[in-house]
Amino acid sequence: MAKVQQKEAEKKDAPAPVEAGSEVASAEPGWQPPGKLGRVSLAVVVGVVLLINLPMIHYFLFRSPIAANQALPFSDDFSDRTSVAQKYNSTGGLWRTVDGQLLSPGVKNNPLWLRANLPNDVAVDFDVKSMSPEGDIKVEIFGDGSDHASGYVLIHGGWNNSISIIARLDEHAPALAAVQAQAGNQDLVASGVYRNDTRVRVEANPFPVQIGRTYHWRIERRGKVISWAIDGAPFMRFEDPMPLTGKGHDRFGFSSWEAQLYFDNLKVEAL
Repeated sequence: MAKVQQKEAEKKDAPAPVEAGSEVASAEPGWQPPGKLGRVSLAVVVGVVLLINLPMIHYFLFRSPIAANQALPFSDDFSDRTSVAQKYNSTGGLWRTVDGQLLSPGVKNNPLWLRANLPNDVAVDFDVKSMSPEGDIKVEIFGDGSDHASGYVLIHGGWNNSISIIARLDEHAPALAAVQAQAGNQDLVASGVYRNDTRVRVEANPFPVQIGRTYHWRIERRGKVISWAIDGAPFMRFEDPMPLTGKGHDRFGFSSWEAQLYFDNLKVEAL
């Protein structure tokens, strides 16, 4: 009798047989998506994000252009070591004078902007040399005095000394020939292909930069045409159907990417 009772107890404790095709229920509950944040939690998260990004928000919404404190005609031979701080402004890079020259030590596209308003027609002269094998001499003109590529970018011997450009709003923009092809036989502006915010560049390679050689640049704009001469000889030109002019397009700046450049004998005058 005791053995019979023991077998009955074992049957009760044994797991029930699983029928073919049936699913075994998991002992643990499955994954559940997190619940929605409450208003208070959401407000805290938003507040933290805004606090972290406050410097950038202030920069983009409340910044004002650096006031111009230099009149034209302007000249600077960089013999005064305080010149950089007094007459220019930059958002980055260790800009400084060395042996009576302005050193641009690979500033990663953080131009040193002259604090002078440019007229629409202007001439800018200076001497420059690159001490880096990649050449890559760079300046910006008719920018906003703060942001890289806010106007025209001129590069001699860019991309490892392979090409020179005059770029409008973007040094990596498509070539002017490609934009002209989009317009077909129509006028660039009338076709709607060319607008105020069009990014484009003209390209050439008259000659590469020689390391350590001093070049004399002259940049002029007369009307719609930007002309660029080196050592007194025409180098490149760009006729912009919609010239960048007025507030936000009235500053000149020295620049560089990774090349070590030396600038000297700057002169700026209205035409």
